[in-house]
Amino acid sequence: MYASNPVITNIFTADPSAHVWENGRIYIYSSHDMDPPRGCDLMDHYHVFSSADMVNWVDEGEILSSEEVTWGRPEGGFMWAPDCAYKNGTYYFYYPHPTGVWNDTWKVGVATCKKPASEFTDWGYIEGIGGFAMIDPCVVVDDDGRSYIYYGGGAVCHGGELNEDMVSIKGGMLNMEGLKDFHEATWVFKRNGVYYLTYADNNQGANRMHYATSEQPLGPWSYQGIFLEPTGCDTTHGSVVEFKGQWYLFYHDQSLSGQGNLRTVCIDYLYFNEDGTIKMVEQTKRGVKSVGETTNQTSNIKYYQVVDSVLGNGAILEQLTGNNGKSTVSQLEMQGAFCRFDQVDGGQGGRATIRIYYSTEEPLAKLKIVVNDKDYSLINAVQTGNSQKDAASTYITVKLNEGITNTITLTGGYGVISLEGISVEGLEQ
Repeated sequence: MYASNPVITNIFTADPSAHVWENGRIYIYSSHDMDPPRGCDLMDHYHVFSSADMVNWVDEGEILSSEEVTWGRPEGGFMWAPDCAYKNGTYYFYYPHPTGVWNDTWKVGVATCKKPASEFTDWGYIEGIGGFAMIDPCVVVDDDGRSYIYYGGGAVCHGGELNEDMVSIKGGMLNMEGLKDFHEATWVFKRNGVYYLTYADNNQGANRMHYATSEQPLGPWSYQGIFLEPTGCDTTHGSVVEFKGQWYLFYHDQSLSGQGNLRTVCIDYLYFNEDGTIKMVEQTKRGVKSVGETTNQTSNIKYYQVVDSVLGNGAILEQLTGNNGKSTVSQLEMQGAFCRFDQVDGGQGGRATIRIYYSTEEPLAKLKIVVNDKDYSLINAVQTGNSQKDAASTYITVKLNEGITNTITLTGGYGVISLEGISVEGLEQ
């Protein structure tokens, strides 16, 4: 089984930072292009995705939003490319966010948790680093336990060592020497004793990924060249990870939306030459192959049929002929048409994946999802074929209240789509 690219399609995600943790799963910490888009200033609500096999991905849900950052800009947004590190039993989530005027007051915020993808609490920001275009943090815990942080934008890349607390700098930050045409998107990894620093260049309107190598974590760096050509959108940002003996490149493109501010995560293989240099990455639609059995993280699946929902503003219930009498909700392309599920069971409360079963002939339709009055933005529904015969599902992980007290509303107006029902799958807390 192969995962097709883009691999994450339910919401628009970018800037994937991938990590393999001790539980044997691989996690993607990504930024979130909010939809409908207003530009990069609207990016918010970080999501995490995990997999055991590189093909089947679980939306672990939202872990941090600008509303929870008390020191950040009052207008919110500007939650750009993040990273995560693990040390001494704690997960540290690093993210850039401004305190005021967006391009002059950047800080590197930190949120912490004892779990890899839930219940993060914002700690504050790292003192002494920030300012103009100081974005895209990357944190590496080396084999000897020492930790390093990198960040940069606007042609400047800095690196430095973190103290044992993972939230303060040991000494000062250094300029990373030897990089050619650096723009942003720093990522550092280690292979066979060699440190690799990858980054995006300044190629106008079509950024590429370059890399440099060093025998030391803070350089000096030896420039090596380009290993990823433009992906079809003006930005590029990625991470390199080894999982179950194979190296992968995680990156983003705009192939699903056709818009540079609505991006999606892709994964392709990354290979090395005998001398350790990186081969040019082939961008594919097929994606990567499954590398093991899928482990199911969900439990207590509950199904809700559209015949038990409340419809409004033009949405209608119809029974299809020649299809086992299946009922669907149609006319959801009408502005404001909605389907509401009341008294949804949230079990003991907490994270749950809402899976939406639908069909559409359109390349990309969307539904707005509101859960207990919280707007989770638009959820994507990619083409399935004949709108009355072929079904698929899309999903998003949200927080539900305990018991039969939840309301889930799906609102249309974003393309022709037929809705067949939803399921609620409780995630391990």
